[in-house]
Amino acid sequence: MQISGRGIGGDHPVFIIAELSANHQHKKQVAIDTIKAAKQTGADAIKLQTYTPDTITLNSKKEYFQLKQGTIWDGRNLYDLYEEAHLPWDWHQDLFEAADKEGLVCFSSPFDFTAVDLLESLNAPAYKIASFEIVDIPLIEKVAATGKPIIISTGIAGMEDIELALSAARKAGAKDIALLKCTSSYPAPIDRANLTMIKDFEERFDIIPGLSDHTLGITVPVVSVAMGAKVIEKHFILDKSIGGPDASFSLDVNEFTEMVNAVRDAEKSLGVVDYTVTDKMKQSREFSRSLFVTQPVKKGETFTSENVRSVRPNYGLHPKHYQEVLGKVATQDIEAAEPLSWEMIER
Repeated sequence: MQISGRGIGGDHPVFIIAELSANHQHKKQVAIDTIKAAKQTGADAIKLQTYTPDTITLNSKKEYFQLKQGTIWDGRNLYDLYEEAHLPWDWHQDLFEAADKEGLVCFSSPFDFTAVDLLESLNAPAYKIASFEIVDIPLIEKVAATGKPIIISTGIAGMEDIELALSAARKAGAKDIALLKCTSSYPAPIDRANLTMIKDFEERFDIIPGLSDHTLGITVPVVSVAMGAKVIEKHFILDKSIGGPDASFSLDVNEFTEMVNAVRDAEKSLGVVDYTVTDKMKQSREFSRSLFVTQPVKKGETFTSENVRSVRPNYGLHPKHYQEVLGKVATQDIEAAEPLSWEMIER
């Protein structure tokens, strides 16, 4: 998969996405400053969310539209929450341009057909399907028909939901799909991250695997690298003091930078399967164990556990010969603290 010329998956570096979400305070300059800051953290991309309150829910005060599922937004009305959180559509072009100037990939999560149309007019290079939209098959088909890469989060999805979404996307024309392990709690408990599913995603669904993370801190994203994540998405905020619906589970500039650096270190640490003994390893083996004479031994004297031991460094016989040596006799006088060699042993 490629997004704006950046390879994703395989041997390519993890594609790190800073999620702007609602962290803009309805101030365009804050959004632009956040994009600039995301570049400084080492992120590869900035992701927006494209909706209005009217394209994502209904303006109703009925009980159906009241949040009461144990979230940080409980007691709020959906329409009012989305009114506060949404990114004004007339900002999109300026934000895309700001990201382009910074060398950041910019794309978005659309939440209805009109959002896809807007993003297509801006030549969005990819699309994200949010966790709660994985069941919106018509939206997935609309996005897939663009032929652009799709990144799908799975926070509320069971096996049937994932299979249906992938099947719909592929039938509608999608060829490049990333599937992100996600826990749709805000913040998400670390013991519900279930990162082992990342490997299963790759093996079971023939996609590029990744993580959309809502836990606090950076442990889960870093560990996900070892589980095969090739895409990592994390909410990003310029400064938590500005507040907002998503501030409590977003990373600030210092935290996001720390995460990016740790992810890059984790990538380096994975290495390759290689049992070659390098020159450095050979040099270090000098400090491993070998058989040494531990006290003076006279010619003709028997080697025993009292006068032969396996100790550091590695200048004597391999410790695997220890039992073979015991009971043999010395061919010469040997001082204490001398490495044992076959020349010293009667065979």
